[in-house]
Amino acid sequence: MTEFTEVWSYLSREPLLWLTATLLAYSIGDAAFRASGRKPWVNPVLISVVLLAGILWASGTRYATYFEGAKFVHFLLGPATVALALPLWETRHHVRRAALPILAALFAGSLTAVLSALAIAHSFGISGEVLISLAPKSATAPVALGISEQMGGSPTLTAVLVILTGIIGAIVATPLLNLLGVRDWRARGLAVGVAAHGIGTARAFQVHPVAGAFAGLGMGLNAVLTAFLAPAVLHLFQ
Repeated sequence: MTEFTEVWSYLSREPLLWLTATLLAYSIGDAAFRASGRKPWVNPVLISVVLLAGILWASGTRYATYFEGAKFVHFLLGPATVALALPLWETRHHVRRAALPILAALFAGSLTAVLSALAIAHSFGISGEVLISLAPKSATAPVALGISEQMGGSPTLTAVLVILTGIIGAIVATPLLNLLGVRDWRARGLAVGVAAHGIGTARAFQVHPVAGAFAGLGMGLNAVLTAFLAPAVLHLFQ
């Protein structure tokens, strides 16, 4: 037992351990997702988050220590977001034909995401830093953290809210849109991208390539619009 403790103490200081743990946890989540027949509620991100949280809690590892190893994955968020331009370019003829509806839906979705979150939180008596941190929760993580910090919120809390928003959106989007009878892949993708950023976009690509392209468009434009809307709407509740 003493030897195991010494080995763990050595390994836990190595950044490669936590990068490996992150990739392994996601691989397990993705395997479970595929084994379920790609059911939306068997979300690989949710599974990997639960697994990693359990490992960090059981080992007593601080998040800062974990992030030293996992930050390479975090770095890849930027290139992965930019790479969404490729499928969007391939479906540009769809975008041109629906430019005005896209802009209208984008504004409505962005405004609803910010306004509903703040209104519900305010009705429960939430204020201050927590309220501020809620405002950008539907924007993609790098943008949401920057918005939260600039407005005086907690980037850490915003990160948690962004992840929860994406996971919930990825799980409920497909059954909800089916229930509502939305059949247009452009509309489905844009809705998921605006409401559930990168995690929702990944789910949209699994369902249909056009939905994925429009989800990427919605995610990118929503991030820009949220940067303007969040401070303005927040001012109404302060």
